[in-house]
Formats: sequence, C-alpha cells, structure tokens
Amino acid sequence: MEKMGKLIVKLRIPILILALALVVPAMFSFLNTRVNYDILSYLPKDIDTMKGQDIMLDEFGKGGFAFVVLEGMSDNDVSKLKSQFEEIDVVEKVLWYDSIADASVPKEVLPQNIYDAFNSDSSTLMAVFFSTTSSDDAALEAVVKMREIAGQQCLISGMSAVVEDIKELTMNEMAMYVIIAAILNLIVLSITMDSFIIPLFFLSSVGLAIVYNLGTNFVQGQISFITLALAAVLQLAVTMDYSIFLWESYKEQKTICPGDNRHAMAVAIGKTFTSVVSSSITTVAGFLALCFMTFTLGVDLGIVMAKGVVIGVICCVTILPSMILIFDKPISKTIHRDLIPSFDGISNFIMKYHEVFAVLFVALLIPAVYGETHTDVYYNLTSTLPKDLNSVVAAAKLDEEYGMSTQHILLFDSKMDPKDVEAMADNISSVEGVTKTISFDTLIGSAIPREVVPESVSELMKSDKWQMMLIGSEYEVASPEVNEQISEISDIIKKYDNNGMVIGESAATKDLIDITAKDFKVVNIMSIAFVFVIILIALKSVSLPIILVSVIEFAVLVNMGLSCYTHTTVPFIASVVIGTIQLGATVDYAILMTTRYKIERISGKDKNESVAIALRTSIKSILVSALGFFAATFGVGIYSSVDMISQLCTLLSRGAIVSMFTVNLVLPAMLILFDRVIIATTLDMRHLRGKKKSGTVKLEKKTSGAAV
Repeated sequence: MEKMGKLIVKLRIPILILALALVVPAMFSFLNTRVNYDILSYLPKDIDTMKGQDIMLDEFGKGGFAFVVLEGMSDNDVSKLKSQFEEIDVVEKVLWYDSIADASVPKEVLPQNIYDAFNSDSSTLMAVFFSTTSSDDAALEAVVKMREIAGQQCLISGMSAVVEDIKELTMNEMAMYVIIAAILNLIVLSITMDSFIIPLFFLSSVGLAIVYNLGTNFVQGQISFITLALAAVLQLAVTMDYSIFLWESYKEQKTICPGDNRHAMAVAIGKTFTSVVSSSITTVAGFLALCFMTFTLGVDLGIVMAKGVVIGVICCVTILPSMILIFDKPISKTIHRDLIPSFDGISNFIMKYHEVFAVLFVALLIPAVYGETHTDVYYNLTSTLPKDLNSVVAAAKLDEEYGMSTQHILLFDSKMDPKDVEAMADNISSVEGVTKTISFDTLIGSAIPREVVPESVSELMKSDKWQMMLIGSEYEVASPEVNEQISEISDIIKKYDNNGMVIGESAATKDLIDITAKDFKVVNIMSIAFVFVIILIALKSVSLPIILVSVIEFAVLVNMGLSCYTHTTVPFIASVVIGTIQLGATVDYAILMTTRYKIERISGKDKNESVAIALRTSIKSILVSALGFFAATFGVGIYSSVDMISQLCTLLSRGAIVSMFTVNLVLPAMLILFDRVIIATTLDMRHLRGKKKSGTVKLEKKTSGAAV
C-alpha cells in the first residue's frame, strides 16, 4: 500500500488537475440523467396495477390521467379550453359533458347521471387522459401547459399533477439541502479539527466525490427524486470520517518522519486505505441490502449510495492527499490547539456505573420494541405536501364538491353485455364510500344500440379487448377504508369478468403496502446477516458480531420507537432505510471500540482495564463521527418541505446520536459482562483462557496439562 501512496504523492498535481477536469463531464451527465418523481412506478411490473397501466397504454393509447376542476367559466369557454387541451401533444382525450352530448344542449336537460358526473354548484369537471404514463416527462410538461392555458381558474388533480408539484418543490430546494449540510458539517469540523482550513479541503474532496457519484448515475437510466435528494447528504454524512482518518494518520506520520511530508503522506495513504476499506464495507453492505427489495426504489437508493461510498474512499486516498500536500503551508499556519476537552472523567463515570447502563439497556428494550412496532406509518405522499400546492387544492376540491377523494379505474372485457355492465356498476355503487361510476355503458344506457353510437364517443372508454370504468371514492389513498373498498370492488368485478382489474393510485398504493411489508423483513434480515458476517471475519469471533449487532439494533429500535412516543407519523420507507443505514454506518463506532478492547486484552490487560482504555481512546472519534453525521442530515430535516425527505433526514440525524450514546454507554458494559464468552469464541483470544491477571476470573481449570 505504501507503494501506491508514493505514486499518488508523486502524481499529486496531475491527480488534482484531472479531478477538477472530471467535474465538467460529471456535471453534464448529472444534468442529463432523468429524475423519476413517481414512487409508485417502482412497483414490480408483474402485478395487476402495473399490468393495467400497460393495457391502458396499449389498448386505449392512454396512460396517466388527471381531473381538472374549472371554476367561474361559461360552458363555451370550457368547451374552447377543452379544445386547447386536446392540442397538447401528449393529451390523448379530454372527457367532458360535450363528449356525450352537444355543448349547445342545456345542462339542465341532461340525464341526471351525466350532469352529476361533470358538474357541481360552483364548478365543472373534465377528465384528461395522457398518451404516456403519469410520471413521464411529457405528461408533467402537459400539466404545466394546461395550467398556463387555463390560469388561476384551473385546478388539476391526479398523479401527474402531484408528481409535477413534487418535482417543482424538490428542484427548488435541492441546492439548499447540500448548502445546509455543508455549512453545518463545516461548523462541526471547525470545532473538532485542529485546523480552521483543513475542513474546507475535506468538504472539497467529498464534494468532488458527490459530483462524480451523481454523474455516474446515467448507467441506471434514471434515479428517484428521493435518491437524488438524499444522495449528496448521505454521502457527505457517511464518508467524511475517511477524510478525518487520513488527516490523523498524516499528522501521526509527520511526527515519526519530521521534515519529510511526502513520505509521511505516502505511509498515511497506505494505512488510511486499509482502515477506510474495512470501515466502508459495513456501510456498503447496509446499502446493498436495499437491493433485495422487490419495490425497486430500494435498489435505486442502494446502488447509488453503495457506489457513492466506494467513490468516496477513492477520492479520500487520491484527491485529498494531493490537496493537503499542495496546500500544506497554509494548512500548517492555521493549526490550533484541540478545542474538544478530555473525556477521561466521562469515561471513568461510564466504567464506574457500567452495571447501571446494562440494566438500563434491558429496561429500555421493551418500550423500544413497543414504540417501533406501534409507530404510525403513512403511504400517501400527497397528504404530507404543503396545502397550497395546486394539486393538493384540487384534490380537496374534488373531495368537497364531487365526493372523490380518490379515483379508481376498472378494466374489464369490452364484450360484456351492457346490462351486465350496468348491473356491475350498480353493485359497485353500493360499496361503501363509492360516490360515482362512469363507463361507456352507464353514460349511454343499455337501451341505445351500440352501432348508432359515433366511434368518437365509443372509443373514449372502449377498445377491441377492454373497456374502462371510472370510480370515485370518498376515502383517502392508503387508508384502511379505501383498501377494503378496493378489495370489495375487485371481488365484484371477478364475478362478471375473471380477468377484470382495479388500477389507479389507490390500488397501486394498496399493492405498495403489501409488497413493502414483505420487503422490509427481507432487507432487515439481509442487512443484519451481511454486517454479522463482516464483523465475524474482521474480528474473528462468533460472539462479538452478536453483541455489536444487538447494540446497534437496540439503537435502531430506540430511534424508530421515539417516533411513537412523540406521536410522529413516519413515511413507509423509513423503517427499512433507517434500519439498514443506521446499522451499516454506525456499527463502525462499535467496531472501533471493540477492536481496541481486543488489542488491549490480547496484550495481557484485564477486562476492566482493556474496556476502559478502549472507551477512553474511542469516545472522541465516535463523538466527532456522530456529530458529523448529525450535522449533514439534521438541517435538511428541518428545512425540507417534502415530508418524506424531511422525516428521513431527521430520523438519520437522530439515529447517529442515539447510536453514539448507545455505543459509549452500553457497549462497555456488554464487553465486561460477556468477556468470558468473547474470549472463548474469538479465534485470536482463545489463548487467554485459563490465564489470571489482577481483576480477572480464572476461566477454566487445567487437567493433566490439557485445557478443558
């Protein structure tokens, strides 16, 4: 590794020039990587709701749809507006009452079902169908154009409108996420480091790594807006430690090799590379565990973040050393005394009362488990958006004036007898919470011969194989009531057409709830298994992985459980994202302390002295690491108006602090209490069995010279 270090030192200027030059293609690639703002599009493609979307596109030429509420407009103006909407490229069809009857016919003489479908006392309603999926860029652009054409009198509801609003909101805030995270991290580093300038180089190195990571996302074709929002913040949070490792190692080598900074850096690079690779493996494993989700948002986030950690390691041992050597003089001039006080008193206190902390661990376990299992979770992203967004106001209007808090689409056989369609519609209308049903046959009626109906009318809701029915519901997306309603509607359609299906936002969200419930169990098991194996290999022990994983999993339970006791509803993906990231990123705190405990124990010290030294020498490093993680995520959690991003960052920042306290307070007690077991089950400590030092207990007897 030292040879690699010498080569990097020799090429420090070309490395820095290349690093800066790579920013241009990385930024170009980043700006041209599509961002997906529709989380439902990450559902498995083989479920009915996703198949139904393909049918809508293939059979009807329609993908996403939106309901447009128009207020204070005459029928003639609405009719003109409808024509203008239809001229937008991806608008396939616009369904209004003049699609069924001529606009010259007074609304008052229309059949009641047609009138009620499109009108309220103060507004009129039209359904707009797009020729692309809800989250397609063209559909989002169509929403923007519709709003521009109609102005203030137009309120647009539906997934396309929601996705467009989320896109605008997130894009407006994205830059501030990075700025806030960087400023807060800079403050923490300025306090905890012994130079006022070195934190700027840390941030520069990590910043370049973030740009490279975002620039290489083109290989995935697109990334989720959640991944994009969290990627920079998380990469800063989990990789900043690597820069600190290099700096501390470089300072140590400078004392060993005074006057030869290049050699000191070469040695430091070799030692740091070994350390950060070992440290980063658990973090990468935590992110890769997300790839086992069938809800592929986990795959999206997992790959991007695992890649980010690897890139962060590479930049830490190439770009950062080059910066430090090139700017070594100004850095040296800003060296100051350590501002962080000694933690010897705190360490002694923890050691003195370690049994109390062990009891506290057991006492808090039950309320932590209860809190984690009883934390309220939400799946409806729209319900957490700012209330003044156009799509949110439109959804409230639809609910208030048309009794449609959400909408379903029913797909069934186009050859079904009109009388059966009407009977099925009547049965569906009787389902609790259904406010209206709109289909070709219910609008036209069963008495009118189908051959006399104009093709322009019939093709609105029928194709050769399928026809569709729009269903309005008074229940909110992801509510238990709407999920029960969808199940009842599905049972009804199966009686008339075994291949019929319910699709739409609510149906897809119901699938999301069912799928992620299974995914989360799998991911948690896989993340624990990955980290367990890594610790087992690294520490050559069977018992230590159990102890360390248990300590961090306890911290995860406490972190998630606190949401229950603070009456906070968290996003559905929080439990799996927080669980894997907090485990993968903060188990390093426990590994750091345990590794030092092993070194001291093997050297012949007793268990209490070994743990005391491990705690005293690790507590500052753990504090700095946790505060850095906290700083990178806490500010974003406070600032973001997108609740899912805000909640995830808040939970991550809190998780870092909870893990810090748990490792510093609980792990020493665990190491002392299970010292015998650790020695018996750790490969390079087994020679300690039977030895007795001051403060230790003889672990076994010798019989005829052989260990029993």
